Amino acid sequence: MGLLDNLKAKLTPAKDKVSDLAQQHGDKIERGLDKAAKVVDEKTRGKYSDKIHTGTGKAKGAVDRLAHKDGDGDTPDDTFTPPPGTPPPAS
Repeated sequence: MGLLDNLKAKLTPAKDKVSDLAQQHGDKIERGLDKAAKVVDEKTRGKYSDKIHTGTGKAKGAVDRLAHKDGDGDTPDDTFTPPPGTPPPAS
């Protein structure tokens, strides 16, 4: 068994626990994200509103993925898809 296989085996229970918590408390997490975004936006006087809104949306999407609310009912796969325009990783 390789190093990555060992690491994945050890992290699976933690991932399951986080997923369960996201399912149980997803609405509270999203309200907290909105509240934090509002405070930061007020403190910066709207200067970074677009970036705050984008970050909040991505965080909510991550919570939804963790809670397995990705529409098809299946768990999300373990592959990472970089955002469009991201350069390939250096080898």
